[in-house]
Amino acid sequence: MIVRLPVEVVVPLRWDGGDDAAHGADLLDMTSYLARLARHADVTVVDGSRPDRFAEHRKAWQPYVRHVAPGPLPGINGKVVGAMTGVHLARHELVVLADDDVRYDLATLVDVVVLLGDADLVRPQNVFSSWPWHARWDGARSLLNRAVAADWPGTFGVRRSALRRTSGWDADVLFENLELVRTLRAAGARVVDAPQILVPRRPPTTAHFLNQRVRQAYDDVAQPWRLAWALLTVPTAAVLAVRRPSALLGAGVALVGLAEAGRKRAGADQVVPADVPLWAPAWVLERGVCSWIALGALARGGVRYHGRRLRTAAHSPRALRRRLAHLPETEQLAVRT
Repeated sequence: MIVRLPVEVVVPLRWDGGDDAAHGADLLDMTSYLARLARHADVTVVDGSRPDRFAEHRKAWQPYVRHVAPGPLPGINGKVVGAMTGVHLARHELVVLADDDVRYDLATLVDVVVLLGDADLVRPQNVFSSWPWHARWDGARSLLNRAVAADWPGTFGVRRSALRRTSGWDADVLFENLELVRTLRAAGARVVDAPQILVPRRPPTTAHFLNQRVRQAYDDVAQPWRLAWALLTVPTAAVLAVRRPSALLGAGVALVGLAEAGRKRAGADQVVPADVPLWAPAWVLERGVCSWIALGALARGGVRYHGRRLRTAAHSPRALRRRLAHLPETEQLAVRT
């Protein structure tokens, strides 16, 4: 028996890069995934790819899902524009937003849908489906985040009405996930972290991983305490290396222990290799270096994003509350229809 859930899965994507062989492999993998996913949920793929690839995708995916182009919504961040296009077109109140590298199955979809019964936004967690060296490197970051709070995944469960009441979230920011959470919290929405829901995602290519280093560090501009901590990392490590090497070693051991605590949390140790926490000190030093580069980008007007500069990583909760307080009632009514 095929189980169908009252949920819309929205997948925003833009596949313009890569050679034809790599694109062909990605297309086969995505087609197989969408065919499986469509057995359990209505799916909308919002595709911002160039015309020739858009046509190729439509031919492959239209038998299984609804395939559309992004709507004429304002904003530089294409992922937000694509996600909001899907939300406006959703056939259900419950919506799952998922990046194109995320891989849901029936069990993880059910888990998110159940939590949405008593929440406006659900934040599951991602875990890599395979572990090349750069996945281990970035996996250490995820484990540190899990140890102290929650990681930032490439997927959320959300109530369509909650997003429409806020007219969505700003598409002129870099850290769109933080902007989404802050926007809904500013509107009084209930946000639930779900570290026990581990949704697989495909690791990026090595080139894409390297391209994201400074951009991800720039996200901390929206979280000043994290940025300050990262900026202190490199000079502190340099001083300790010269004056107290044993203290530097101790700090590295502590970071590994903290990452291991994140691996043990909510059963992630069942799917995350045991050596991933060992990469935590390397990631912390890398983030420190990239944070200084990101600070320079901020001084030059923002980080580069698709040929333009984005200055705002995410808006502060106070700024978002002010925006929502001045949202015209006519606009709120219009987006609820």
